[in-house]
Amino acid sequence: MESPIVEALEAHPYYPLGVSIPKYVGNTMGAFNVVSTFCLGCGAIFAMTYLLAVRLRPAIHLYTLLLTFWRVLCGSIHLFFEGYFSYNHVDMAAKTDLFGQLWKEYSLSDSRYLTQDPFLVCMESITAFLWGPIAFFIAYATVTDHHWRFPLQLIVSLGQLYGLLLYYGIFWYNEFVNGVDFSRPERYYYWAYYVLCNAFWIFIPFCQIMYCAHTLADAYKKTKIPAKKHE
Repeated sequence: MESPIVEALEAHPYYPLGVSIPKYVGNTMGAFNVVSTFCLGCGAIFAMTYLLAVRLRPAIHLYTLLLTFWRVLCGSIHLFFEGYFSYNHVDMAAKTDLFGQLWKEYSLSDSRYLTQDPFLVCMESITAFLWGPIAFFIAYATVTDHHWRFPLQLIVSLGQLYGLLLYYGIFWYNEFVNGVDFSRPERYYYWAYYVLCNAFWIFIPFCQIMYCAHTLADAYKKTKIPAKKHE
């Protein structure tokens, strides 16, 4: 009779060894096809964003356009992709549509997405249904130079950075302190999926926080009314 660990390995390819993932159904698309489809979707989002941005603001600056691309991409990934996870987290392992297969491919680097991990469910739900819609408004505010652009950009960037630091921190705490590794041993999954794909939400939000904080502080300094001196 085979041991539970052997049976678990035959049932699914995820780590740590023996982790319970009920109702798992394997992907029907290969990794290259799944990732390529995701990249093509991002390209389509950029193309539509460009057309709308130049229509609203024909003389838009390249830097402003790139920020708009970033915010629309964030809104799309947060609301639709991460929202999909939040809504389907209970039976994610059984999903065979495109988003389901994308999540199962990514979960090779972090199996917690298939085990109803409480932190991930809460964190991804907040990211999806709070930061997602606001990111779309920030994209519009960036193109139209709306006065709420910088305050909301600062709030969302701080939320993204804080959430990802917790995401990394809990994963690494379990790995280095508890000896539990949620990623497969192939380094491709760890460095390409887990580290690289998420690193954008470290560096870009950090730069945005610094930029928005400086802009708001400078604006306050210029408009501040000096207090009257008491006689």
